[in-house]
Amino acid sequence: MSKNLVNILFVGDIVGEPGLSLLETILPSLIKKHEADFVIANGENSHKGKGINRSIIRRLYDLGVHVITGGNHSFAKWKVFDYMKEDGNILRPMNYPTGNPGYGFGIYDIPEINQKIGVLNLQGRTFMNPIDDPFSTADWVIERMKEQTDLIFVDFHAEATAEKLALAWHLDGEISVFVGTHTHIPTNDARLFPRGTGYISDVGMTGSFDSVLGMDKNTSMKRFMLGTPHRYKLADGNNHLCAITAKVDTQTGDCHHIEPIVYPSFNTSKTEQ
Repeated sequence: MSKNLVNILFVGDIVGEPGLSLLETILPSLIKKHEADFVIANGENSHKGKGINRSIIRRLYDLGVHVITGGNHSFAKWKVFDYMKEDGNILRPMNYPTGNPGYGFGIYDIPEINQKIGVLNLQGRTFMNPIDDPFSTADWVIERMKEQTDLIFVDFHAEATAEKLALAWHLDGEISVFVGTHTHIPTNDARLFPRGTGYISDVGMTGSFDSVLGMDKNTSMKRFMLGTPHRYKLADGNNHLCAITAKVDTQTGDCHHIEPIVYPSFNTSKTEQ
């Protein structure tokens, strides 16, 4: 079977059990509603807010997720290291130094479609660990990806909006979709770049918004107010899923449409009694 447009669904940072439970409730219906051909999810915070484990990986696969991306917490749970070496559908940022376990990119068959998609996971360096250059890493990987497909999806896990925009402009026309992750705050700037790349600065998180970035708000406030460490505790309540859907041309690799999803939508007005 061939299609002119491939529908990609990407789920933003899943934070702990609140995010996983909501995902299990609504992801199957989202896949059906948006006729998603390929599903990607960022799972680096899915185990108690930091890291991932084998059980969660299996849960995500059972829900229809094809590829799981990561970030600066990809290596938080050492027990998953061996699994990361075996499973090419679990990605961690490619620009970590050589010698770390796991894969930073992969080329995957899109189910029921005679088409392949490349997925690349990168991490920023501004206000984060000073790892290898994501720009030159992206250039090296994308050149090799294009030997097999023009459909390329990038999850750039980064703190600084400027770094995300700079890399997106650098890759415009070379990749299909560029999504930012890590800040857990959904941005309202989804758009198409001039040479055909779909872009959003940050997809946001899937988890509790009665929180500070998915963590208990009272504990988080103490960290800032007192300037001393406090153990993070996972929050729950007011759970939302943040995602994007994108339509990509199978012939050119250009993105034709990108749209953010927030479910349920945020309350933006006070209900009159």
